This record gives sequence, C-alpha cells and structure tokens, in this order.
Amino acid sequence: MPRTASITRKTNETRIALELNLDGGPYTHKTGVGFFDHMLDHVARHGRVGLNIQATGDTHIDDHHTVEDVGIVLGQAIDKALGDKKGIERYGYGVVPMDESLARVAIDLSGRAALVFKVTFRGFGEDPAAIGRFDVQLVEEFFNAVAQNARMNLHIEVPWGENNHHIAEAIFKAFGRALRQAVAITGDQVPSTKGVL
Repeated sequence: MPRTASITRKTNETRIALELNLDGGPYTHKTGVGFFDHMLDHVARHGRVGLNIQATGDTHIDDHHTVEDVGIVLGQAIDKALGDKKGIERYGYGVVPMDESLARVAIDLSGRAALVFKVTFRGFGEDPAAIGRFDVQLVEEFFNAVAQNARMNLHIEVPWGENNHHIAEAIFKAFGRALRQAVAITGDQVPSTKGVL
C-alpha cells in the first residue's frame, strides 16, 4: 500500500496544499518564505520523502502563520500516511553537524504529542535573532505544529552552535534523518506492547 497523503488547509490567513509520499519521490516547496523553503528541501532530501508544498499566506504581516500552518499540515500528512503504523520502526534519531553547530533530533511516533526544544539562537544587540528576514522563533513554532499534528514525541537539541543559519539547517537535516528512520518498514507488527499506536 502506498504511504501517501494529500491535505489542503484554507483559513483567512493561509492557503496550503501538501502532498507527501513517505517512500520517496520528487519534492518542491513554494511557501513565499525563501529560507523556509530551503529548510523544507532539507527535510525532504534527508528524509528521502516525496514532498510537494504550495502555500500562500499573509506574509505582508509576517511569516508566522504560513510557517505554523505548514507545520500543522505536514504533521497531519505524516499521521495520515502512516495509517495503523504496522511494521514501522517507530523510533528515529538523527545527529547532524553543520560546521561549528551540532543538532540532535529524536522522534517517537507514539501517537502522543510532545515537543522538547533545547536550542539557543544568537541575537545581536537588541535585535531579535533572525536569519535574513526569517525570525528564528518560527523554527520552534514549526516543529511544535508538526509534533502536535503528527502525534509524535519530538526532541530537538543543539548543544553548541554559533551561526543561526547553521543551527537551523542542522536541525532540519537531523529531523529529516530521524523521520526517515522512524517511518522505515522493518517488521510486520505494530511496534508497541499495547498493539496500537
């Protein structure tokens, strides 16, 4: 059975269409937020998933609604594509160095939502931390939305790092690698003593 999902979301703030194939395929992302598109490319490439995201939002205000709502839809798509989760590995772990930065991400596709986010981005003087115009607070917002809607435990930690771009890129790459491991089919049973996830 193909492990795919297609989801659309329309609100007064955003319009999102997303297609996901957990077993691979092409990827393209057009959200109107350039840096975010770049990060989503890393999730798809390192997660080896097919991922097509087309989004428009009220970016004339800021990028928050677009980034958060893409996270909501991606989480929903992961949950839907996994079905009953029979045979999946369930747990995934990714460690990615990016120059001076290191990110560690752990996933449990448990059916219970939790995010632990231990990351410090660097601000400059009184300016909030940003990568170009991208507010780094949106990294946590995105992954919280993914975790809540995919019903996963998601732990993200950056024990060291100096450059905000490197920190964010390492996180998204590590998430992709952890996701790839967690969704891999490695058996024929639901990986839980409860019999369901």
